Amino acid sequence: MRIALTGSSGKLGSVVARELRAAGHRVVGLDRVGDRDRDFVRVDLTDYGQVVDALTAVGDTHDGFDALVHLAAIPAPGLAPDVATFHNNMATTFNVFWAATRLGIDRIVYASSETVLGLPFDVPPPYVPVDEDYPARPESVYSLVKHLEEQLAIELVRWNPTLSITGLRFSNVMWPEDYADFPFDADPLERKWNLWGYIDARDGAQAIERALEVAPAGFDRFIIAAADTVTTRPNAELLAEVFPDVPVRGDIDGADGRHPTLLSIDKARRLLGYEPHHSWRDGR
Repeated sequence: MRIALTGSSGKLGSVVARELRAAGHRVVGLDRVGDRDRDFVRVDLTDYGQVVDALTAVGDTHDGFDALVHLAAIPAPGLAPDVATFHNNMATTFNVFWAATRLGIDRIVYASSETVLGLPFDVPPPYVPVDEDYPARPESVYSLVKHLEEQLAIELVRWNPTLSITGLRFSNVMWPEDYADFPFDADPLERKWNLWGYIDARDGAQAIERALEVAPAGFDRFIIAAADTVTTRPNAELLAEVFPDVPVRGDIDGADGRHPTLLSIDKARRLLGYEPHHSWRDGR
């Protein structure tokens, strides 16, 4: 595919660009910052005119795209004033979604977020493992935007029956070098904010490629996490200490003893064929 990748200079985006190119796709990065390269275009994605122009053609760099992967955003709450986060992230997503539909790009995969599940879980989750079945519970402006982006996608696919939009609710993105800080065993409260979850960026790229390849027309959302947690402590022990009154629905022990994720990836496995291959435990 010819793929436009927004946020190509970011922590996840840089890995996604590498992995999609290795899989044989033509990837052109669109971002506000980045090194000069034939496959990179510097674009202010809050400027709709620039977005339309960049998705249409840029000199001899490209002459259009088959698909859009949208990762560009202020990537977490607390990095900018709330109003700046809202204005940047909401405008950016609307611009790239709207321009893509106007230009006939009918496959969109984008970064939603685990935060719509209710993070930082100061209010306990309704049950564990958490999944996509309960309504969004945004607890920050950043998360509110992610929820509104999902609502935007729902309406856009209703208006455009051939359009496919997939929202991937990524967990906390990690590179292999980040695993030097693992495991997080000392204080269970340190990582309770996302139920001790994470996602290796390489597996995040895999989820994106799977969605590009198999997602049907319409909108759907998927939790994307690693298969295990960030700690060696058993899930039952963590939950008894931190969330003793939260109902347990499903397996929290794991037959292989690898402390299965409490951010359920069953739906992504079933419908996308997603299967995480990387863990901080590898090589230990």
